[in-house]
Amino acid sequence: MSAILAILNGADKNTSLAFRFCDTTRSMTHQQLVRMAEQWLRTRYRCGIVLSEQSCASGETPDVIAWKGACRSVVVECKISRADFFADQEKPFRKDSELAMGCERFYLVPQGLIRVDELPPKWGLLESKGREVRMAVKPCRQAQRSQTGLMWEMNLLLASLRRVEVRIEPQTITDFLKWKNRLAEYNGGRLPEGVVAPEAEPNVHLV
Repeated sequence: MSAILAILNGADKNTSLAFRFCDTTRSMTHQQLVRMAEQWLRTRYRCGIVLSEQSCASGETPDVIAWKGACRSVVVECKISRADFFADQEKPFRKDSELAMGCERFYLVPQGLIRVDELPPKWGLLESKGREVRMAVKPCRQAQRSQTGLMWEMNLLLASLRRVEVRIEPQTITDFLKWKNRLAEYNGGRLPEGVVAPEAEPNVHLV
């Protein structure tokens, strides 16, 4: 906390920015930004899998992480204050980007909260204004995820699957995924009208 205060109090321009946007951030909650990031990733960035606030064993808990085709991952960190933004820079996986998840990395903040020159190298910037999200800065096109980051993503996905399995017990994930097969068996070998066969379901991760 002292490090954050030193950053905010050590430069007049940072302090003025913090006061300038206090009214804006007061009306925007972190959870609202997370929901906006989820929606943006699904609809505008065409990600097939979107998870929010799921943890992995490294200690990183991305506000939102999503995957596009070719297993390209996208991390969005949502910040509603400058203090939150600067505190995030002190985390181990921010100081050493090789430990972090995400081929592409964004911050999502209320419009005008942070300056472009305050972004970490190769990060993109998303800004919210009302209900809209716009890309203010594009992230580096070259994938930022290291092999270590890929393993942490796998850990996060496995941990998330396990949470699903616990919630549907005694049913297994396999049984859950094959419910259409059982439905066809009960229906004389055919799926009811309007139910799409598993092999016909769109899945960019199988292309």
